[in-house]
Amino acid sequence: MSHLTSSICIRVTAIAAAIFAFAPAHAAEDSNELDQVRQKVGSMFDAIEPDDVDVSPVDGWYTIQRGSIVAYISGDGRYLLQGDMIDLDNQVNLSELARIDSRRKLIASVTDDQVIRFSPADVKYSVSVFTDVDCTYCRRLHSQIEEYMAQGIEVRYLLYPRNGPASPSWNTAEEVWCSPDRGNALTMAKLDRKFETTTCDASMVQNHYVIGRDVGLSGTPAIVLADGTLISGYMPPDQLALRLEQNAAQH
Repeated sequence: MSHLTSSICIRVTAIAAAIFAFAPAHAAEDSNELDQVRQKVGSMFDAIEPDDVDVSPVDGWYTIQRGSIVAYISGDGRYLLQGDMIDLDNQVNLSELARIDSRRKLIASVTDDQVIRFSPADVKYSVSVFTDVDCTYCRRLHSQIEEYMAQGIEVRYLLYPRNGPASPSWNTAEEVWCSPDRGNALTMAKLDRKFETTTCDASMVQNHYVIGRDVGLSGTPAIVLADGTLISGYMPPDQLALRLEQNAAQH
């Protein structure tokens, strides 16, 4: 993000905070108001479920959260605000904390049999990596998979063909998932080599793709830490190990 963009975001957030300060105060605990907001949002947005709307840190406003998408709606259901809410006193991005928590829950819901795992004997850290079989930096990351594991890092791959359904990458991803040896198949696919595959239920690729969208990916590779932190792009093994060590020390 450029300095100019960052400054604009801070000013917009400050303006939003000022608006909140002068908005009529409604009790966040008012279940009737919350139910009304949920009903109105549900009638306007098919993809939003009632549980996606909840109280926010600001009285009179409610949070709408669907995956990594976070927005805020006024208690009367009239105003919708999209953008980051920042606690200026504590210098905390509350919206990003909400996204991190959402990603953590999404990744935790994906079991080991639903991913392609490369795991060392002694696992110190586990990360989930959204990968495309054709992207250059996805291939670079995978070419160093032994180095990641040597650092004690378990890599849980989710297949994310960037070009979407019916693309060549999508078809290859389904073939990888249907291989009797998915790990080897993924390696061979990234080397443009043939591998053994068969016919199977490959809907898991679609599941991975949907999870990737909910996580809020902007590209591949995308690394999601166990706590929900998102690292967009490739990170070398030693740098990722250091990041994981620092992250663990903060919790």
